[in-house]
Amino acid sequence: MTASLNEITKKISSTKKTSQITNAMQMVSGAKLSKAEDTAAGFQVYSEKVREIVTHLAHNQLALIENEMIRTNSPSNIDFHDMLVERPIKKTGYIVISSDKGLAGGYNSSVIKSTVDMITKDHSSPDEYVFMAVGATAADFFKARGMNVAYELNDISDQPTFEEVRSIARTATEMYKNEVFDELYVCYNHHVNTIMFTYRAEKMLPLSDLDVTETKDYEKDYIYEPSKEEILDIILPQYAESLIYGAILDAKAAEHAARMTAMKGATDNAKNIIDDLTIRYNRARQAAITEEITEIISGASASK
Repeated sequence: MTASLNEITKKISSTKKTSQITNAMQMVSGAKLSKAEDTAAGFQVYSEKVREIVTHLAHNQLALIENEMIRTNSPSNIDFHDMLVERPIKKTGYIVISSDKGLAGGYNSSVIKSTVDMITKDHSSPDEYVFMAVGATAADFFKARGMNVAYELNDISDQPTFEEVRSIARTATEMYKNEVFDELYVCYNHHVNTIMFTYRAEKMLPLSDLDVTETKDYEKDYIYEPSKEEILDIILPQYAESLIYGAILDAKAAEHAARMTAMKGATDNAKNIIDDLTIRYNRARQAAITEEITEIISGASASK
């Protein structure tokens, strides 16, 4: 009985130490989540302003596209940027955003499973798509299954800067311009709140979601130096890169929230285990005391 009590005591002690670790990790993730939410919210303001400027600069091209005056396979003497127009889809690029580490609940499995399901549904051959991975989990998963991973970016910080992710964003836009793929999607978990995220697969290239009607009531104009066309050639790739960066910020917030929730669940489970073990210990201790009392009484009775 003593051996059993000692074993339960050791289990209670080790479980308490585990709960202290998971509780600390929960608090750290909570602090990271708060910063990530602030960063993502601040970037959203910037993104909306850049979109406004890009749409205004691209107004003529967008109007021509909308009115079907330009075809991708027809010659034109109008300065026209290929990042604005859809072209025949021969291959699709996917940037899949995961984490580098685990202990984040279903965060990684969700984005990988949803992406694989989408790929399986939309493509009949591996030659029709190529992956770019942010985070070691997604990269390792795809490479282990022989899938084409053209580029991977690992070990980004918990609060990534644009310079950190610029390499994959710039590479993606260059690959699109060089027709390595003809459209680009970013697949990630969108942060909803501290206990929820949803899977998103957003089309980043071509920039076909710019709405020409957004500029109809826009009265401001700019003085261009150099020309509007030259500025557009510079700002469109930068805008596409910023969209990718925004998705990574959003995914990071979802990652921190998922890890915080997972660690809270682990801490709560540890407390439940400790409570159960404490009840077992008390029962075992009570049984041992009862047994000792019985033996004393029996011994006293036998001595009479």
